[in-house]
Amino acid sequence: MHAEASPRLWILILGVSLAALALKIGLLAADAFPFNSDEAIVGLMARHVLQGRWPVFFYGQVYMGSLDATLVAGAFGAIGANVIGIRIVQCLLYLGTVATTMLLAQRYLGSKRAAVAAGLLMAIPTVNVTLYSTVSLGGYGEALLLGNLLLLLTLHINDHPTNAWPYIAWGLLAGLGLWAFGLTLVYALPAGILLGRRLWRDPSRRWRKSLGLLGGLIVGAAPWIWSAAIQGLGPLLSELGGSAIAVERSTGPLTGILWRLNNLVVFGSTVAVGLRPPWSISWLALPLAPIALGFWMGVVLHARDGLRKPWKGRALRWLLVGVCAVLALSFILTPFGGDPSGRYFLPLAVPMALIGADLLEKLYRLSGRRLVYVLLALVLVFNLWGTIQALLQSPTGLTTQFDPVAQIDHDYDAELIDFLEQKGEYFGYANYWVSYPLAFHSNEELIFVPRLPYHPDFRYTERDDRYPPYDEIVEASPQVAYITTNHRELDEYLRSSFTDMDIAWSEARIGDYQIFYALSERVSPQEIGLGRTTP
Repeated sequence: MHAEASPRLWILILGVSLAALALKIGLLAADAFPFNSDEAIVGLMARHVLQGRWPVFFYGQVYMGSLDATLVAGAFGAIGANVIGIRIVQCLLYLGTVATTMLLAQRYLGSKRAAVAAGLLMAIPTVNVTLYSTVSLGGYGEALLLGNLLLLLTLHINDHPTNAWPYIAWGLLAGLGLWAFGLTLVYALPAGILLGRRLWRDPSRRWRKSLGLLGGLIVGAAPWIWSAAIQGLGPLLSELGGSAIAVERSTGPLTGILWRLNNLVVFGSTVAVGLRPPWSISWLALPLAPIALGFWMGVVLHARDGLRKPWKGRALRWLLVGVCAVLALSFILTPFGGDPSGRYFLPLAVPMALIGADLLEKLYRLSGRRLVYVLLALVLVFNLWGTIQALLQSPTGLTTQFDPVAQIDHDYDAELIDFLEQKGEYFGYANYWVSYPLAFHSNEELIFVPRLPYHPDFRYTERDDRYPPYDEIVEASPQVAYITTNHRELDEYLRSSFTDMDIAWSEARIGDYQIFYALSERVSPQEIGLGRTTP
């Protein structure tokens, strides 16, 4: 069933979008989201774009393009290079996701009530969705919006197969998504299967449509294709498959799959429905948790039943289940499944909202409005309660860091910058979670490259060092300082190493930061056994 968007629907979309915006403004005003290194890299890339240095990919990760940084550069050009500019872009992207979710519900489920319910489930979502749709990690907001647009366009083509232009547009979106963030493949693969099925069943101008789709794909993915031509296809495909974030220890294939399956079932399900925050195992909004859990279990059963019966919107249901299936398989079969935090479950939000709204519509027809409205309200209250509780319980706010060693109190960043400038310590070494926020907040006057470990067992990966030009600056400096965070063993290691080399130094502590400065002799981490995979 297909219905055009009416003026009333657009008014409803505006109202729900304002509710989503109000939640984000409230959390931003409460300073709920710490500014971490991944987001700082986006800001630094955006600043470099404005300086005429446009990177093709996210610094150090070629499975994610620079679309997000390019959009943030536009915000920086308008209001200046600051953290709020990054967040504004994410908020706008998410408002687009809320709006397109409501369009999907109304057009292919055929009900404005379902559209409002789906929109509200997106506007007041779980803490996981709230977190990763407000801060930037380089492309999650774009992936959600591009995914929704792909679903809308695929369903349009399925209903109107005679036109050729939508195939070009579909190729452009899919190609752009491939470059922007490989996560969009969870949408493109099931959508592409439905598109291929339509092409096969409708021979009219098949070659023209296929060529248009291919041409759009090439144009949309042009930055990705250009990079593959220069550096080879292998590295790009390897990182697209998860090599860039591989965190597993050496295990057999079956053991790895079982471990990732555990992450999916135990950690993924609980964060997706809002039972816990993505950074810890602590239960949220427990009095309402049974109601929310029961509702989402009902959604799963409703999704299964919807595939069996020729109801309206069946094509949409197949696409939504396809998105969930591709996401689950990708999580289990690739190194991405080694990350249990919740960020990779973000694409589940739209299928959950749409199928949940469809279930509420069914209950409305069966039992009347009061029960349905109460149930929806309780789920929304559960989401909001969980978000507020997670914020109050976390010492560092709604954080993207699920490893406690990476959770740094950034309230002391300004004091740290003032101290370093007063002491004339502009260059040196730190860990990943210190280096890039420090560079961004100081307008790249303070360059401390991430050559120090932050894990208690001294594990270190050279991938932490994302931007080679910073290495050249630090290597050219005759004076360096060291900054550590909450790592007593590393602090003692540095003191012992400096003593063994007859190097004098001074120390200061500011918040979570331990600063070793005024070294009598320049020494690099490599010279004292650091800055490599193992110390």
